[in-house]
Amino acid sequence: GILAGAAMAFSPVFPRHVADALLVVLLVVLTRGLHQDGLADTLDGWLGGRSPEQRLLIMRDSRIGAFGATGLILTLGLRYVGLSALPDMARLSILACLPAIGRWAMVVGAVHVPYARAEGGLGQPFLQHLTGRDVLLATLLLSAPLMLAVGPLRGVVLTIVVACIARTVVVLARRLCGGITGDMLGLINECAELGFLLLVPVGLKL
Repeated sequence: GILAGAAMAFSPVFPRHVADALLVVLLVVLTRGLHQDGLADTLDGWLGGRSPEQRLLIMRDSRIGAFGATGLILTLGLRYVGLSALPDMARLSILACLPAIGRWAMVVGAVHVPYARAEGGLGQPFLQHLTGRDVLLATLLLSAPLMLAVGPLRGVVLTIVVACIARTVVVLARRLCGGITGDMLGLINECAELGFLLLVPVGLKL
């Protein structure tokens, strides 16, 4: 809702490309860069480590490496491109759905998945208490606004694609680290939002 409201406020003041860039900044500010941090840490760990223990250790390091920095630049750039490609008629409703689809993907991706760190961490309580009921509730909450934004058939297809993205990240996480962490949940969110944002304009043309 904040994103959609900001888009309405920016439109009379700024050119479309400037407004889209400001929306990217706003989304990062609203989450305090939490998911971008998770994406960067995960990429540094996955691509920089040679064992599960080493990957998890690298992910604990607060410093950003080359893999994480490159991932951040690419994803933020692609997010801006995706926003620029949104048609005006559906832009506000899609902006309202964008953060929701990322959070839904985290629920779908994390259910029945072990936590990777034996000592625990910030993401562990989320995983421990997550059940199929939560997945169902999250799906029901997402369905109505998404179907209104893109239509029933496109909505179903997009949720299936986003779910596949989330579970693919989980498969990689289990293979590389034995489970997932809070940082990997951030990666799931970023991949899901970006996939949704890039695919919506394609789907609306069909």
